Amino acid sequence: MKVKRYFGLIFLGAVLVLPVTPHAGWLSAASNFQSDRHDDRDRDRKVQKYYDREHKDYHLWDDHERRAYRHWLEERREAARDFAKLQRKEQKENWKWRHEHPGETWERR
Repeated sequence: MKVKRYFGLIFLGAVLVLPVTPHAGWLSAASNFQSDRHDDRDRDRKVQKYYDREHKDYHLWDDHERRAYRHWLEERREAARDFAKLQRKEQKENWKWRHEHPGETWERR
């Protein structure tokens, strides 16, 4: 009876400690699956990635996204600003606009 209790406590302790371990192979692979999709492609280019919480996807900040962002600013009649310095609300508005305008006339410029 005591053996089962000790085994249960050891097992419970291991379960509680494993998610905190930063280099647990299967945990890091599972938690980083979404961001790893682009890592091979972007390793040489050093492209910034932004996470869109509303649509639960990533946007690579490349020339295509920069053109879309400039067009979004022009539509709003706003001066050019660094996207990273926008407030979260404004970034959220930009991502919403991007999902509503995936391929528009701004792409042909």
